[in-house]
Amino acid sequence: MSDLRVRFAPSPTGYLHIGGARTALFNYLLARKEGGTFVLRIEDTDVARSTQESTDAILQAMDWLGLSYDEGPYYQSQRSELYQEKIDQLLEEGKAYRCYCTAEELEEKRNKAQAEGRKPKYDGTCRDRADQPIDQPHVVRFRSPDSGETAFDDKIKGRISFDNDELDDLIIRRTDGTPTYNFVVVIDDATMGINLVVRGDDHVNNTPRQIPMYEALGFPVPEFAHVPMILGADKSRLSKRHGATSVMAYRDLGYLPEAMVNYLVRLGWSYGDEEIFSMDELIEKFSLDNVGRSAGVFNPEKLLWLNAHYIKNGDIDRITGLVAGHLAEMGVKTENGPDMVAVVRSLLERAQTLVELAEGARFYFADTIEYEEKAQNKFLTADKKEPLEAVIKHLEAMAECTEESVEQAFAAMMEATGLKFGQFGPAVRVALTGTTSSPSNYEMIAILGIEESCKRIRAAIEVLK
Repeated sequence: MSDLRVRFAPSPTGYLHIGGARTALFNYLLARKEGGTFVLRIEDTDVARSTQESTDAILQAMDWLGLSYDEGPYYQSQRSELYQEKIDQLLEEGKAYRCYCTAEELEEKRNKAQAEGRKPKYDGTCRDRADQPIDQPHVVRFRSPDSGETAFDDKIKGRISFDNDELDDLIIRRTDGTPTYNFVVVIDDATMGINLVVRGDDHVNNTPRQIPMYEALGFPVPEFAHVPMILGADKSRLSKRHGATSVMAYRDLGYLPEAMVNYLVRLGWSYGDEEIFSMDELIEKFSLDNVGRSAGVFNPEKLLWLNAHYIKNGDIDRITGLVAGHLAEMGVKTENGPDMVAVVRSLLERAQTLVELAEGARFYFADTIEYEEKAQNKFLTADKKEPLEAVIKHLEAMAECTEESVEQAFAAMMEATGLKFGQFGPAVRVALTGTTSSPSNYEMIAILGIEESCKRIRAAIEVLK
């Protein structure tokens, strides 16, 4: 058992998005590969924006993706006493101080610094103030080092260093008494024993602010790995205008979790030229050494291709159950219809999502067929009456209803009438489905059965033009 401890720490201010899901996946794979511990922490200190609905959605998405965690979920909102205790410790040791500057004074200082070409950071007015009254409105600032540098070896980006004179004396407790993000993250990671922090590279600039806090509190500094961002096809930061960004939206659109996992891991990680990975293979092969330094570009077509692969190669009973769920959401009743497994099997080659499968399966369960106008006008014409009646005659003469027997019945009919398949086959397809795009006539009739197939062809004869 490894002593590796990693974490995923989402904020419950919305759903689990693609970038967060990838971060969670990378942490999960590292923990599983090393036999370490994967911790889930909900960073819900933003009371105004954090919701239980978002927390539930994050947990649901983790479950759907198969990212089981070993500890948690821990909630920052339940750890406020610990944060206050550590702030008090820093105050007592002179490693933090109370700042009484008003918002107006701070704005004035920023404007002056900018006017003079200086970085608009806090100028340290209260840094060495002798009196520290508790009863006056104040924030608490961390006494950041003001010389030298803060550096760390990022496991993805390599050596990163910051000049300490660029760092601000960060506020760690607001005027209302609530602690700030950069501080509570340090306390949480330290007290939870997190020794490798894998997170998005939008946190790179937070790291030099956090490292001195670990050191000031006597905590070991963890290793860091900052994962490049995910961009849209136009190379801007991934957002809703690039399509769905919520993980569960993809579930609702008919994507399989294994396709999403496979796609997410390849957004920034590679293993030779391989594209298809099971979760077990990912656990075996994943490493931060093969995570690229450049941003990943989200490609919906690649995700769709992977999804189609997993649908075609998935367990047919599982796929069928999922399709049945989508049909139920569409209000399609399947209880007295044809065999669902046969229905799904007939559509697998054409569909890229479960929703496409469900949409394609609708006609199998329809009480009456609605014809596409273009298809009806082209194929359900008056000259098809005799051929369609001949089809019914030969179908009703069959002893059994299989693809082979239907094909034989059609062959016998063509021999008896001299018709070619193109003279009646498309009309049969439209009669059965209402459209021109579907599985083969032989397969559909075998699934629908003789009685239902003949009923639909008779109904089509009634509307011939």
